[in-house]
Amino acid sequence: MTQPTTPKWKRRKDDRPAEILSAALDAFAENGFAETKLADVAKRAGVAKGTLYLYFDTKQDLFAAVVRHALLTNLAPIEEAAATFNGGLAELVPLLLTRAAERMGDQRLPAILRMVIGESRAFPELARIWHAEAIDRVMATVAGLIEKAQARGAAPAGDPKLYVLSIMGPMLMAMLFQQVFGSDSAHAPDLQALAEQHGRLLLHGIAPRAAA
Repeated sequence: MTQPTTPKWKRRKDDRPAEILSAALDAFAENGFAETKLADVAKRAGVAKGTLYLYFDTKQDLFAAVVRHALLTNLAPIEEAAATFNGGLAELVPLLLTRAAERMGDQRLPAILRMVIGESRAFPELARIWHAEAIDRVMATVAGLIEKAQARGAAPAGDPKLYVLSIMGPMLMAMLFQQVFGSDSAHAPDLQALAEQHGRLLLHGIAPRAAA
């Protein structure tokens, strides 16, 4: 005897928040915050506009949820690795840079960052949301790893948050380059190649080594 299956309408209802967030991410990335209309998000998600208000009171609430959801899927692998990481900077730097290069391949999240930079003067709430949902979370995760390494003597003394900026700064700059010039442009750096070279630079320095 076959087991009863969950009704299609029930599965559809349960899937709606994720479908709305995915549609909103695409809309924000393509159109920016000011030009994104909730009616367009609803159409992309295949729901009525009124359905959006069952989950989100305002467009700002929707944007916050989009950032949170995007980071959940992109930062989760780093947080999972952080939970069991016991190495030093020699192991941490390549891990962070490689994972960052992999995750930045999804052009929607960099597009959201470009939108925040471009529209936060008109919509200050965007910067606050991005800082709370993205920067604070990434900083806490990576700085926490560096602090643990410092406590074991596996990393030099110094401000862990400044180390995070030193490690991740070039990757963020490259991500913005891709957004400005296009990921296929000759001006856009190869993220994976940058991750590898920047990792070597951080660990071994830029000055040539003297011959033995």
